[in-house]
Order: sequence, then structure tokens, then C-alpha cells
Amino acid sequence: MKIYTKTGDKGYTSLIGGARVPKYHLRIDSYGTVDELNSYIGLIRDQADVAMYDKELLKQIQDRLFTIGASLAADPEKSKMVIPDIKEDDIEILEKEMDAINEVVPPLRHFILPGGNTTISFCHVARCVCRRAERLTVQLAEESTVEDKVIIYLNRLSDYLFILARKLANDLKIPENQWIARV
Repeated sequence: MKIYTKTGDKGYTSLIGGARVPKYHLRIDSYGTVDELNSYIGLIRDQADVAMYDKELLKQIQDRLFTIGASLAADPEKSKMVIPDIKEDDIEILEKEMDAINEVVPPLRHFILPGGNTTISFCHVARCVCRRAERLTVQLAEESTVEDKVIIYLNRLSDYLFILARKLANDLKIPENQWIARV
């Protein structure tokens, strides 16, 4: 199988279901941003200072992001393909993990500036990409069908990535970069 098909050479691509849309279409931008996020999650997983437990959870998150990508890539009016979906349990896993991390990190009393070490910074970059994916998906939901749990999952995931950055700082004994407003 060739990796290139030449069917996108004129700036159009196919959704699951066969509809052809321009590559700048909001649906393409949404799942493309989810794909970008998935790549950053992989980058975080590859860092030596990430615990094996966290790597396993991040791998599960990557799987869910593929599920979200498939959901967003499907034409809601034409696709007859059975697409996997996000379940309530997927959201609850993120919530439980955040609750557990909040028990061990110091209370949050200031805004946190991204940085401290490379892995922590990657978490913050991934969090920002996740927020962008969420914004695009919310916009898409205004004009087309988007599964509610997709938006909820992206919202929780951005929070989890922030909390993961705090956990890494705590585990590695790296002081958080607190933002103190200049007034």
C-alpha cells in the first residue's frame, strides 16, 4: 500500500463516509489538532523522568485521542462505519487521577508559569494544544454533530495535563514558576 494517494493534491480530503471537504474545513482542523496533541502526549511519554504508571496512563490517553480523531473525521450524515466512542469511564479516570495527584502536590495558591524542565514544559505545550482542540471542537459542535463526551474529555484532559506538570515538578523537586503579578 502506498502512503500517498494523490487524492488531496487539489486541497480536498475525504471524511469517513466519503464526503470531500477542503483541508481547511473546521472538522479537519479539529481532528488535525487532536492528532497534534496526540504527538505531544507521545513526546511526554518518551521522557525519562516520567514514571511508568504515568506512561501507561498517557498511552491510554493516546488511544482515546485516536477514538476522538475517528469520531471527528466521520461525516455525521453519511458515515455508516461504526466508530468507537468515548465513555463516561474515560472521563472518570482523568478525574480520579487528578484527585489523587491533588492529594500529594502543594495547594495551588498562584498561577503557574510554564517551565522548570523540558518534560514539565512539554506538558504545558500539550495542555495548550488540548485547549485549542477543545475550542475548535466546540466551534464544530455549533454547526455539526459532535459527541458531547468528546468535548468533556478534551476539557478534562487539559486539566489533567496541567496537574501532571505539577506532579512532575513535585516528584522531581523542581520549584514551580509562580506568577506574581507586577502591580
